[in-house]
Amino acid sequence: MTVQPIRLFGDPVLRTAAAEVTDFDKELRTLVKDLWDTMQDAGGAGLAAPQLGVGLRVFTYHCDGFAGHLVNPTWDVVGEEMQDGSEGCLSIPGMSWDCKRHLHVVAKGWNMHGEPVEVEGTETLARCIQHESDHLDGVLFLDRLDAETRKQAMREIRQSEWFDGTVPTLKQSPHPLFGRSS
Repeated sequence: MTVQPIRLFGDPVLRTAAAEVTDFDKELRTLVKDLWDTMQDAGGAGLAAPQLGVGLRVFTYHCDGFAGHLVNPTWDVVGEEMQDGSEGCLSIPGMSWDCKRHLHVVAKGWNMHGEPVEVEGTETLARCIQHESDHLDGVLFLDRLDAETRKQAMREIRQSEWFDGTVPTLKQSPHPLFGRSS
């Protein structure tokens, strides 16, 4: 098992856009295995490479009965329905807040061997795809919260035992809440 430490809120790597994967090699397969093992060990629904300090566009997921990974993912919205529900993050341990996301998305990318992959997600899987894709752009789900909830979240984070006092600037997601987002 290759469980790695998860980077926590405040770590600059979480605010840096990840680079496209260009080599589908042994190192990429090791990264996917590390992501998977760490996600499973932490009990998460998804984990992106930047959360392990690796600036590459890769994430794993395991939710709604679906499991896998995506390399260089893009996603598109299917329909206009939205969902508002509790969302957490392994980089912000033990905390969650209501966050608005698209109800249904289709993600496209590659597997660790360079073969094309398409994943359709609704509800939790759709939320996971959007959340992990945001990580690849240096965006945290806190950036998507309404102003009042974001203030509450920051208060709670500052009071948490794990928080080290580093407060990065919150960013706006490059993925609009409505419409196409790849």
